[in-house]
Amino acid sequence: MKKIIFIFLVLFQFQNTIAQKESDKIELTDLLKIKTVGSINLSNDGSKVAFTLRTIEIDEKSVLDYKFKSQIYMASTSGVNTPIQLTNSKEGASNPIWSPDGQQLVFTRTVDEKPQLFLLSLSGGEAKQLTKFKYGASNPKWSPDGTKLLFSATISLSEIMKDSTLNPNYSIPTWSLEKPGFDKNEHLTPSKSKGNPNGTMAEIQAYLNQNAIDKKAIVLDKLNFQNESNISSDVNFNHFFEINLTKGSSPTMITKGFYNFSSVDYTPDGAQIIFSGDVDASENQDRSLETEIFTSDTDGSNFKMILGEKGKQYYNAKISPKGKWIAFLVGTVSTVSIPSLQIMPFKGTSKDIISIHYDRNKNNFVWNQTETHLYFTSQSNGGTILNKLDVKTKKITPLTTTDAGISSFDIVNSVLAYSKTQVSNPSELYLANTDAKNEKKISNHNDWVLSKKLSFPEKKSFINDLGMTVEYWVMKPTNFKEGTKYPVLLEMHGGPAAMWGPGEESMWHEFQYFCSKGYGIVYANPRGSGGYGLDFLRANINDWGKGPANDVLTALDKTVALGWADKSKLMITGGSYAGYLTAWIISHDKRFKVACAQRGVYDLTTFFGEGNAWRLVPNYFGGYPWEPKVKEILTRESPFTYVENITTPLIIFHGANDRRTGFVQGEMMYRSLKVLGRPVEYVVHPGATHEITRSGDNRQRMDQMLRTYEFFERWISEK
Repeated sequence: MKKIIFIFLVLFQFQNTIAQKESDKIELTDLLKIKTVGSINLSNDGSKVAFTLRTIEIDEKSVLDYKFKSQIYMASTSGVNTPIQLTNSKEGASNPIWSPDGQQLVFTRTVDEKPQLFLLSLSGGEAKQLTKFKYGASNPKWSPDGTKLLFSATISLSEIMKDSTLNPNYSIPTWSLEKPGFDKNEHLTPSKSKGNPNGTMAEIQAYLNQNAIDKKAIVLDKLNFQNESNISSDVNFNHFFEINLTKGSSPTMITKGFYNFSSVDYTPDGAQIIFSGDVDASENQDRSLETEIFTSDTDGSNFKMILGEKGKQYYNAKISPKGKWIAFLVGTVSTVSIPSLQIMPFKGTSKDIISIHYDRNKNNFVWNQTETHLYFTSQSNGGTILNKLDVKTKKITPLTTTDAGISSFDIVNSVLAYSKTQVSNPSELYLANTDAKNEKKISNHNDWVLSKKLSFPEKKSFINDLGMTVEYWVMKPTNFKEGTKYPVLLEMHGGPAAMWGPGEESMWHEFQYFCSKGYGIVYANPRGSGGYGLDFLRANINDWGKGPANDVLTALDKTVALGWADKSKLMITGGSYAGYLTAWIISHDKRFKVACAQRGVYDLTTFFGEGNAWRLVPNYFGGYPWEPKVKEILTRESPFTYVENITTPLIIFHGANDRRTGFVQGEMMYRSLKVLGRPVEYVVHPGATHEITRSGDNRQRMDQMLRTYEFFERWISEK
């Protein structure tokens, strides 16, 4: 009997050990555990940091569904650093901004499907709703004296036309809305006629207008008629408003007209605001791609352009704390380019502009309190790094490494607060000094990862046929053993100007999941990727297929040459542009056992018509599909041209509401392969947009990943 009990205990312990080892691996549902730190904001004295934490929670309506939720947290920057949760409403909270005295937070929360501003006092009590604006309220900015707030609201043309407060004279746009037969926009003038399908022309027009209002017809006169999820005839404008906290007043419109404005802030003395926008009164807003930088008084008067130029975009203006400098970006319209960082004295002119050479994209400008340094993030060599610019010397110093991603940060006095993604942890909050030294992790939202076995990428590189250095990363299966052969998955990024690396937040779970399933992974940044400078970025112009394909396949070849890859079990996948590249590669190369194309573009002429990212066609290929030379290039560069060559088993994913790339060509690719009798499966996720794998329905996110794994296993498993 004792012997039987002993054997039972040994078996139990062995099974328990196996179970523990299995639980050490990243699982599909671990996707739901990932929490993301963002919207970091330090109080003016640097003593407190507020931030948002995005989590994935069970939907109250269905235990099978999960929804994103964002709440606000706060931590001290000295002493006890453990963050405390400040909001807990089921509606969530986002974009926290400290008042100048550090005693209140303004934030955004959705009410009746519109964002509104709320105030939360640190002295206690519930958050109070500040705005009930019928157009919504977002992106708040405090006035320096803490008595007023700026915010933005998106308003449609039809709403402005009938709002006597916003448009007291019932003005109409001076630029043409391009409705045929109405060159002077006279169709916008309110009609006194009653709708009658059998009446006069004025009555017929009134009847038809009502049909459009009731969504019985969508009448398109816009150039940009697709949004992310649908087609739309709506013409919308982003405007800024001010609300006075001390008087409990209604919002006052600051910017005016039928134009769009962005990047607003008060000047340090509170007397003016500075913002970007496009106020071309002669050109339709869909065609006018330029943006300028303006100032005005806080009531909207003394409106003045301070920077602007034909064919240029001036934007992201950031004024320094004492008002000495403004930093901004300037780029060229309708080209594949990297915007230039420039600095100018706020009271100066364009003759005083200081140009800063830095061959990377620049984002998220933050000045230090003494106005001597400007901080910003940039994608570079596989990471999103934090940089420090010395205004006097023009020297830029990278403060963080390329093996991590800094997604949000703020600097006040000697305190730097930032969120960071790295292979060992998908997102946490950190504190450091202003040189990013003496780093201290002060949150533990994703410490569940500590109990998991992870695969860490090895960075490698090679010189391609253009003489350019291509970087790539190799991840071994989680339980890798020497002498064993493993399937290898080639993962590719979209864009085409995106960039991947160890600090890539959106791919953290997918990479680890497939490694836990016994796959090796290789991913590269081929020519055309961001993060490697202008020449590298433009190296795929008129060459979306062959050149980038050679780069990613070379990375795969060099991985296979390491000796542990099973060459009979190679897989390939990618989304958006990389869905395109997947189809291109399997129509030209037979090495892959199985493939997965997600949200892809397969016929560039069709994409020009059905995708809201259609400007990629003229920007990358120099013209339009009806131009003979361009048509020849588009045909050559379209994977659909070579559909007959595809024999690799292929699963195609597309969101039913994905209007960024459009979905007709996905259906065309599927039907063509089906007619050809090739092994193909097409999966459509209802309601999903192009962002399905990043911020889409979480059940659909898991479905796509699991369905991809299942499809791969059908073809690589031993039979």
